Amino acid sequence: MAANDDLPKRQVTPVPAPVIPQKRVLEDDHTPSISSPLNPNPNPNPNPNSNSNPSSQSHDDPAAMAREKPLRTKKESLKKRESKTGVGGAAASPGAGGGSNNIGGGGVGGGTDSSRATPDPRTKVRAPNESSPLRFKLAPPKPSDFDPSRGPIFAHHHDVSAPDGSTIQFFETLEHVFNKKSYHYLHCIADPNFPSSFYYRQTEPEPYGPHISFEDASTHMFFDQSGRHVTTDKGFRMARANVAVREGTWYWECKVTRGILQTEGETRNASGGKDAAYQPESHGHVRVGFARREASLDAPVGFDAYSYGLRDVAGQKVHMSRPKDFFPAGEDIREGDVIGLEIRLPSEHLHRKVVQGQYNPAVDLNEEDELALEATNIVRDRIPIRFKAHIYFEKIDYHTTKELEDLMNPSPMAVPGHSSHRQAEKPNPNHAVPALRTLPNSHIKVYKNGVLMGTPFTDLFAFLPPASKPQVLPGAREGKDDGMLGYYPAISVFRGGSIEANFGPHFWYPPPGYASPQNDVEMMDVDEDTVHVGTPQQKKLDKTRAITERYDEQIVEDIVADIVDEVDFWMQDGARVLDRTGGRDEKAEPVGIAPASEEIKELVQDD
Repeated sequence: MAANDDLPKRQVTPVPAPVIPQKRVLEDDHTPSISSPLNPNPNPNPNPNSNSNPSSQSHDDPAAMAREKPLRTKKESLKKRESKTGVGGAAASPGAGGGSNNIGGGGVGGGTDSSRATPDPRTKVRAPNESSPLRFKLAPPKPSDFDPSRGPIFAHHHDVSAPDGSTIQFFETLEHVFNKKSYHYLHCIADPNFPSSFYYRQTEPEPYGPHISFEDASTHMFFDQSGRHVTTDKGFRMARANVAVREGTWYWECKVTRGILQTEGETRNASGGKDAAYQPESHGHVRVGFARREASLDAPVGFDAYSYGLRDVAGQKVHMSRPKDFFPAGEDIREGDVIGLEIRLPSEHLHRKVVQGQYNPAVDLNEEDELALEATNIVRDRIPIRFKAHIYFEKIDYHTTKELEDLMNPSPMAVPGHSSHRQAEKPNPNHAVPALRTLPNSHIKVYKNGVLMGTPFTDLFAFLPPASKPQVLPGAREGKDDGMLGYYPAISVFRGGSIEANFGPHFWYPPPGYASPQNDVEMMDVDEDTVHVGTPQQKKLDKTRAITERYDEQIVEDIVADIVDEVDFWMQDGARVLDRTGGRDEKAEPVGIAPASEEIKELVQDD
């Protein structure tokens, strides 16, 4: 036993523990500030109750990092602090804000004046978009600009005898501008209710109502004082009315007061037509029809692709300078005859589909049965100018297009497949060229002394952009409808010929189905819940109406467009009325904007 007691005690052989990589405890200055794929954090705190060393943290514990290391506070720049001071007004000293020019728009009277270096972002001026008219910096209006617009000065030129024995006085119109050199002019007036539009809006001078436009006529034409009787002592000249037709069915008539005499026994050939050398005795010649804005005023109606005319000799129809027989053999337009013209155009909604290449004849002809509540986007780029005692809006007019010029005068050297060879395709609503697209369900009817003579023209050319384009000049923008596009009643006279226009509502020979306008309201689709006031679109388009009604509609459209432009400019100014008169407008907000030093330009025109 003793021997056993002397033996050493058996001990367990030590076995080295397996080496397992452990996460190294990092100091604060080694902690990554931003996690990354090389620094994962699957379990930042697996044992929240463990008594770990609070002074140390793992490199993948962002919660501990956030507690131990606060985020750095970014200092604001000087400009940003000044801007905040200007917006809030709290940091502005009493003396600093009082002498501010307030440029860029601080609230006047609200304690927010400041000479901040950057504008208030809440009132930043909005740049005009493609749907806004161009804006110009103008001088303040003169006191005389607020006076009603005046018409031309009438200087007596000569008298003629009408077929009924009465005397017609013709006058030369003076002191007014003419639409030429690719510019179109409309009367305007300064109005204190339109400060954001530099106080100018459109207006109409005397004589009021629809008439032949004095400005939209060729030179050397003479009028009566009502503007409805026109003549010339020169070659063919043309004048357009002051109202345009854009959709629907419209009628006007004219009486030939000087033209082919009412005599019998002219030489006719065996076919009953006129000889090539046939020249009836006359006091002059006339042509009537419809013309677009692009039609030349120094040529007769029907001269180009932009107008459709009726010739007095043989009653021929004329388009693109190509006269074709229309009246029966032996028929002329003579002194005392009344020619009625009726035009029918589809809805503007369908018209836009055609010019935009979206027209489908299988389905779109029936869409006019429904009332299309779609507003037209009118964009009018114009600037006030002075001409003698008048003030006008000047804007770039629409100009002829190469495609229609080539259609009128086709080149004999056209190469198949080339762009110039597109004339081989007849104009139609789905033509590849917008200018060569025609309007479905459009036509012009002609009446003589109340008798329908026929329909000389169908499928009229479309006129809405991009079918119509402005003249290429600085500031011209394509694709804009200024509200003046359409077909205008047009009259051409030649060496003493004269015509009297009648735009209604009381006609010498009313067309079939025409009724004078009434003040009654037509109620449609009446039930106990809803009441719809109006007329179905198809019925409205087919109803024959007098041009004088269209004139009233056009005046309303001009007023609405002026208000829309004023609101648009007001919004661009940050929904504020700014004073651009140098302190003369007490109702406007003084912002320190100096008025333009240059006066509105003076226009000079030579005959």
